[in-house]
Amino acid sequence: MTNIRLDAAGEPRVGEELPLDALNAYLQAQIPYFGAIQEVGQFGGGYSNLTYLLKTENQSFVLRRPPFGAKDIKKGHDMAREYHILSTLSQAGYTKVPQTILCCEDENILGCPFYLMEKVEGVILRGKMGHKLDIPAEQMRQLSYSLIDALVELHQIDIQETGLVQIGKPEGYIQRQVEGWSKRYEAAQTDEIPQMLELANWLQQHLPAEGRPSLIHNDFKYDNAILHPDTLEIIALLDWEMSTVGDPLMDLGTCLSYWCEANDSDFEKSFNVSWLPGNLTRQEIAAYYEYKSGLDTSNILYFYVFGLFKNAVIMQQIYSRYKKGYTKDERFAMLIWGVQELAKKAIIAIGKGKL
Repeated sequence: MTNIRLDAAGEPRVGEELPLDALNAYLQAQIPYFGAIQEVGQFGGGYSNLTYLLKTENQSFVLRRPPFGAKDIKKGHDMAREYHILSTLSQAGYTKVPQTILCCEDENILGCPFYLMEKVEGVILRGKMGHKLDIPAEQMRQLSYSLIDALVELHQIDIQETGLVQIGKPEGYIQRQVEGWSKRYEAAQTDEIPQMLELANWLQQHLPAEGRPSLIHNDFKYDNAILHPDTLEIIALLDWEMSTVGDPLMDLGTCLSYWCEANDSDFEKSFNVSWLPGNLTRQEIAAYYEYKSGLDTSNILYFYVFGLFKNAVIMQQIYSRYKKGYTKDERFAMLIWGVQELAKKAIIAIGKGKL
């Protein structure tokens, strides 16, 4: 057991406030039980879609909207799609998702689509908390196992029976991802980083055979899991904006690309608490996933390298929006350095032939 504060929202960032009059009028017209919004907060952990806490007199809700200046990559911030995935999972009996309430595609309200869901109370282990956490190593290790158990469980959802197969095109998924993220990097590039081009070429030249498709989260890490405040049991998973159907090892590779260890850089440690004592190593994660899922992870290096490359491209996209002045969030100023760090790490992993 451990004593960690519940996840809390702060003041909305400058330039990212919500137009309360229009929002109140719309929600009260659409939801009979919705009272006037008395308090608005913004959750500061994410670097992509924006997440807000709305408090009325008796209830709390969470609102999700795309980031400002994201119309050039609108496909990656599809609110209706994320809402549909959450709703479908809930209807199928999957319990680790918040209940959805409403999706609005009328851009006259906020200037963009958005959706509303329930507020799940719990703990989120955000990367910036790492040096402040005092979780026993035994409990941290068990949480590592639990996180991968949840990933395996997600990959075992029947995509045909639930209809989730329709949210993507599993055939040729790996090749489309490699080509797509390479093109996104070219579109968002601001600096010369030769390693990024080298990685794009390596990924294309070493394409593996496709595995049996499953639902994949595509952003699976500690700070997208809500934990019970007393037991640290995983009670909900968040941020489904990039989820689709495809080879589950792509999901594991992305998870591993976030999974920093004690010897990794401080920059990486700022994004995940997986470096704390007791956590499994990346290699142990891959081995445990193979044991639990029955899938062969002998080529996991490829998927890990892809995960690092994809994360670097996402940082590049966010940094490009920052450079263009679409957001004033100063966290984004350092992300070009992050692109360089992840690209270098992927090249080193290829050279060593291990995670």
